[in-house]
Amino acid sequence: MNAMIVLRPGMHTLLQDGGRTGYQHYGVPVNGPMDEWSHRVANALVGNGDDAAVFECTLTGPTVQFTQDTLIALTGARMKVTVDGNTVPFGRAVLVRRGLEMTFGERLHGARCYLAVRGGFATEPVMGSRSTYVRGGFGGVQGRALLRGDRVAIAGLPREWPALRLEHRLTQSGLPLVSGPAVDIALPAPAADVPPGTLRFIPGPQWRAFTAEAQKRIAGQPYTVTPQSDRMGYRLAGPALALRKPLEMISEAVSFGTIQVPPDGQPIVLMADRQSAGGYPKIGYVATCDLPLLAQAIPGETVRFQAIAQEDAETLLQRMDEHLQRVREAAALALA
Repeated sequence: MNAMIVLRPGMHTLLQDGGRTGYQHYGVPVNGPMDEWSHRVANALVGNGDDAAVFECTLTGPTVQFTQDTLIALTGARMKVTVDGNTVPFGRAVLVRRGLEMTFGERLHGARCYLAVRGGFATEPVMGSRSTYVRGGFGGVQGRALLRGDRVAIAGLPREWPALRLEHRLTQSGLPLVSGPAVDIALPAPAADVPPGTLRFIPGPQWRAFTAEAQKRIAGQPYTVTPQSDRMGYRLAGPALALRKPLEMISEAVSFGTIQVPPDGQPIVLMADRQSAGGYPKIGYVATCDLPLLAQAIPGETVRFQAIAQEDAETLLQRMDEHLQRVREAAALALA
């Protein structure tokens, strides 16, 4: 069976599939990718289903080699990735020759890069998912980030798979890697009235419990991503958000993108490794279409919030799904 051998692990390289669903009532987080868009697009580029496991590389990536010629795709944060001195392009299927070193170098922008392989990585599922939960110590590769010497299996595929025919056509070229045509993988462009770095959000169930000044602040003032941010939640620093009066709450279910406000008034946006329930007031929910933007932010960068209606958030999500379908169709043509 084909495998990826880790020569250098990178800072925090985790295996993630679509997430671990159906266990939140036991306190088990969903996990999955921080940037769901980049995860799904990477899989589409190599002809996988949305749920196939890929590696999420945070800030720095690994150095790896494959035991067989392998079709890969890179999405998300831009890093300088090379194979045998040749730059690996993003946003397209790339055939990497076996035994050559693929090196993730300088980070150019963004926080998380995604590496998909045709067939997906084939570690043993835990509770129906290959996603890594580091705090729990399970899923992925032994419940942890990659280490030097790890050998990660890649799922086997039928001899007739399209990328293998591509390989046969190009075997005589002798190149260390061969890339297919580029695919437009950019997120759908926001409306002209949405400034760069803006996170659109839907007011939450405790919106009216906050003062008018707090509502004005979150809908207009900048907030900075702090170093305390991680896969569980992004802690933001900026103008404090105050309640009209003290509020005692029973813990409620939370979701990806929930904006909680603890007593210090500094918002926390819950992310992929979020807990199942929380007792802090929820001033809003980041729209799904803008969560990839937040997932790619690094400490020190600033974001702004803009309130939108639930119906508008649903329309934006539909636009994302339609664009993803176009990516799938373009990728399928490239592999045919």
